[in-house]
Amino acid sequence: MSVVTELIRTEENKSISFGNYELEAKAKLDHYAVGGDLYKVKTFREITKLERNGMFVYESVPGTAVHHFAADENGVSFLVEAARDCQITLELEENQEYSVTVDGAMVGQYRTNMGGKLSISLEMDNGAGKTVRIQK
Repeated sequence: MSVVTELIRTEENKSISFGNYELEAKAKLDHYAVGGDLYKVKTFREITKLERNGMFVYESVPGTAVHHFAADENGVSFLVEAARDCQITLELEENQEYSVTVDGAMVGQYRTNMGGKLSISLEMDNGAGKTVRIQK
């Protein structure tokens, strides 16, 4: 896999890819239009953040590269890569239970808090991607 050098892009299947954990300095791109929504990405080696229409969507510490990020009413799926272990926080539906799988293996059932936040930690191999699926 590789980082997203243009910071954010739309894939052929209408999913988005974003983030560059190799950057030493913060970079951002605002007002990126996809399917009637406006996205903003901020990324560098320490953090990657994604907002949609001014609302929080995704954050990782340290920074990550996310490929084929797709969200619907039932959850999200994406492939993530990072230089080291990371914590990912997502904004989902509040007070709901979600099942989390990583590379096809069930990690567990998680309940979002009152704000809809769900956090997971991933052990990463430098630059190797992991497929994450979070479903209601």
